[in-house]
Amino acid sequence: MRTRLKDYLDSEGIRYVSIEHSPAFTIQEVAASTHVPGNQMAKTVIVDLDGEMAMAVLPANKKVILQDLRDLTGSERATFAPETEFYRKFPDCEIGAMPPFGNLYGMEVYVAQSLANNDEIAFNAGTHTEIIKMSFADFERLVQPRIFGFTI
Repeated sequence: MRTRLKDYLDSEGIRYVSIEHSPAFTIQEVAASTHVPGNQMAKTVIVDLDGEMAMAVLPANKKVILQDLRDLTGSERATFAPETEFYRKFPDCEIGAMPPFGNLYGMEVYVAQSLANNDEIAFNAGTHTEIIKMSFADFERLVQPRIFGFTI
């Protein structure tokens, strides 16, 4: 399936691997199905920071600490955004399978320091049946995320 993400990666000359898998709806299921370690499998969590949607990107085996994210971004308020508020921002993606490329969707991206320590990352490619695996350096160059420690 051609997506905005693959078109973008191809136009930038990025080397990546696309891995198809049986339908999986949690990031832990995806990691197990594709044999990607939990610390390399990135999950994208949409957060609301003072009324602005943003992506918090972290390893599958970690959880967001909203208080830390709020403090690190200087936000007054940080909450998890309900799907009903953000699914329209991702017309080319299945709900819950958004890739961590906020630059393609008009969102800031905050990446957990523990994920940035990896040479490679993997993430949902917009569907519940495909992931993309690529170098973290390429991801960082394209997305230009802010990298913080906001997980447990």
